[in-house]
Amino acid sequence: MNFSLKEIFTAFMVLFAVIDIIGNIPIIIDLRKKVGHIQSEKASIIAGFIMIVFLFAGEQLLSFIGIDVNSFAVAGAFILFFIALEMILGITLYKEDEDEALNASVFPIAFPLIAGPGSLTTLLSLRAEYSWENILVAILLNVLLIFFVLKTSSRIEKIIGPNGIKIIRKVFGVVLLAISVKLFAANIKILLA
Repeated sequence: MNFSLKEIFTAFMVLFAVIDIIGNIPIIIDLRKKVGHIQSEKASIIAGFIMIVFLFAGEQLLSFIGIDVNSFAVAGAFILFFIALEMILGITLYKEDEDEALNASVFPIAFPLIAGPGSLTTLLSLRAEYSWENILVAILLNVLLIFFVLKTSSRIEKIIGPNGIKIIRKVFGVVLLAISVKLFAANIKILLA
């Protein structure tokens, strides 16, 4: 075991920035209003499981099904783009299912908001630089933080208020839109080269 506090902290901060769970609070609150309840434990565990599997077998999984990391990132950019449009324009593109409360915990919360193309491609980059033990600890710390935010999102909503939520939703919608465009542009260049 090769534990390093510096590597754990750096990997944690990089993942925290990419996952952006604080920035996703308006999306979580909006989804909770649509579906009534979000299973915080389930969303956190599934997101953590996806990230851990991807840490150890990401490149192999993608290459096995004939997808490269860049194509994966472009597909994820489209999903983020449409979620951002919902936030900015106040429209609904996400089709509601009968089992939506169950599904919302998995899609779009666990994937792609938490364990999305940004965090999964980041894990591949971190794997090239840091030892897996430190990245694993960073993932687990992020999952704990995600669980806390998901669990307390209703309290956070009460503190911020409805107008604050609307403002944050629009602002983070634009930020999410910018992230999706950047993710798309960076990876489409590589695919077209």
